Amino acid sequence: MRDPITLLTEADLRALVPLDMEAVGCIEAAFAALATQAVAMPPILRLDIPEHRGEVDVKTAYVPGLDSFAIKISPGFFGNPALGLPSTNGMMVVLSARTGLVQALLLDNGYLTDVRTAAAGAVAARHLARADARTAAVLGAGMQAEMQLRALALVRPLTSARIWARDGAKAAALAARLELGFPVTAAGSVEDAVTGADVIVTTTPATAPILPSALVTPGQHITAMGSDAGHKNEIDPALIARARYVADRVTQTELLGELHHAIAAGLAQVGAGHAELGQVVAGLVPGRESDAQITLADLTGTGIQDTAIAALALTRARAAGAGQSFSV
Repeated sequence: MRDPITLLTEADLRALVPLDMEAVGCIEAAFAALATQAVAMPPILRLDIPEHRGEVDVKTAYVPGLDSFAIKISPGFFGNPALGLPSTNGMMVVLSARTGLVQALLLDNGYLTDVRTAAAGAVAARHLARADARTAAVLGAGMQAEMQLRALALVRPLTSARIWARDGAKAAALAARLELGFPVTAAGSVEDAVTGADVIVTTTPATAPILPSALVTPGQHITAMGSDAGHKNEIDPALIARARYVADRVTQTELLGELHHAIAAGLAQVGAGHAELGQVVAGLVPGRESDAQITLADLTGTGIQDTAIAALALTRARAAGAGQSFSV
């Protein structure tokens, strides 16, 4: 007889999986597994619904040795805020790696994606930003802007941060609301935000570069996490040629990350042997090689991150007796 299925709501998952160092460690281990194990991770399945500014990504991965794997459905409808609705949504289905039977439904409304995406940013900064990085610049003022800054503060000794967004009022509101133990201010321009920053994080759905290469100076680290589709582009392609470039998954970033645009501009090549973050985490290739080096992490989001964070959530739920169980 099959086991009952566990149903976890967003409220359950927010209580079970906060953005903390254990979440960062979970995603860090997932990246290492991607570089060192025979992980099965198919290409992203993507559906675009342009008339409603909508997109849906389906991601998954199987890690040898894990009892389960997750399939994540992640919609993003960017006109939703005008309707009083969140722009992101979604859920994860957890299945047995042995039998394929459904074990859990994680009705997180995109919360676990927010956590694992922010945790990936922390992993990138942990391995690529200077150890003494104290000033952060965040481009964008949405959910990931806040989450990325909170995650960055877990792994680097931040003393100040600046936020820029096309909508200056949103940047000012986010800066005023955040209480992180250090001052957070709104910047009037991208240049004001990034000048003198040790770490720059881009978190927007921009379709044309918002970070010019000319504004980036030696020693800075950039985490670019907004370009998760072929038409999105936050980073000046010229910067790819200047920086120590690290992808979350090269086969993805060649198609839909910042690397994709550098290739189209003739500034990078397919199959050029670019490093992956998992290789850096596992010690297979170097990360930052000097304090003066510019480093850039191109994060498009990988299915292994979803399987990892779902496994963490389900383990904690079972230990706490959380959620509802039902049989089918």
